[in-house]
Amino acid sequence: MIEIKDVVKTFDGFAALSGASLTVETGSVYGLVGPNGAGKSTLIRVLTGIFRQDAGTVCLDGRPVWEDAELKARVASIPDDWYYFLQANINDMMRFYRGFYPAFSQERFERLGEVFQLDRKKAIRHLSKGMQKQAAFWLGLSCMPDYLILDEPVDGLDPVMRRQVWSLVMDDVAQRGTTVLVSSHNLRELEDVCDHVGIMDRGKILLERSLAQLQDNMVKLQVVLPEGMDAVPDEIPVLHASRLGRVHTLIMRMSAREAQERLAPCHPLLVDAVPLTLEEIFIYELGGVDYAVRDIVL
Repeated sequence: MIEIKDVVKTFDGFAALSGASLTVETGSVYGLVGPNGAGKSTLIRVLTGIFRQDAGTVCLDGRPVWEDAELKARVASIPDDWYYFLQANINDMMRFYRGFYPAFSQERFERLGEVFQLDRKKAIRHLSKGMQKQAAFWLGLSCMPDYLILDEPVDGLDPVMRRQVWSLVMDDVAQRGTTVLVSSHNLRELEDVCDHVGIMDRGKILLERSLAQLQDNMVKLQVVLPEGMDAVPDEIPVLHASRLGRVHTLIMRMSAREAQERLAPCHPLLVDAVPLTLEEIFIYELGGVDYAVRDIVL
């Protein structure tokens, strides 16, 4: 289990993390989302022991991460900007990883070579961005980690390889109980793989829920109102409303059943509940129209 509680991290007086707390259950896939500058990458660096927090606790299985080499040997991290030695090829980095990870599986490394099909003797710096990311997954998954920490993990991969990589990761979750924390701006992709989501902003976790709970707590309704009624009454709480012809689209922070009951006194001609995507939930949990796309008039 990953437990981060009240973590603070500052750089030259700027609070990148200001009391961040989250919990990731063992064997789950947790999606960490938030706008640029929210503190996601800093939180990951604290979790993996690259940065030391100024306050708060960061634990894996109840043990503090900082300066615990045995614990870190159970964690594999694939950051957005993956590090490798300048002159190294994949075989060189494999030997480097094997020296730090006691559970490194040479057998799995060889099997994954059939999946990624990269030139193991070519300098990594001469590979494309997508190929470098494949190499990072090849090595990271060969470490047989109990914890897999991913920051923009599939950025640069083509659609086929994205599916392949996620298949490998989810197989590890299902078969080995690997705990995965993934930070990504590709919210559509996170919907397919995550069972829990944390929304982060300004150095804090605003909320963390299962994906099902998030979708149950907010609803999008398409409504046709009676003639002469241009909008729903002000007393009905609506996060966001738009209109196309006679069809009103309403975002409401409640269950679909409750929203329909609240609209019943308006005697709508049509009410249709539409599932919200994770992207829509993200936008409206972070302040609704303040985060919506704006039209610029020149």
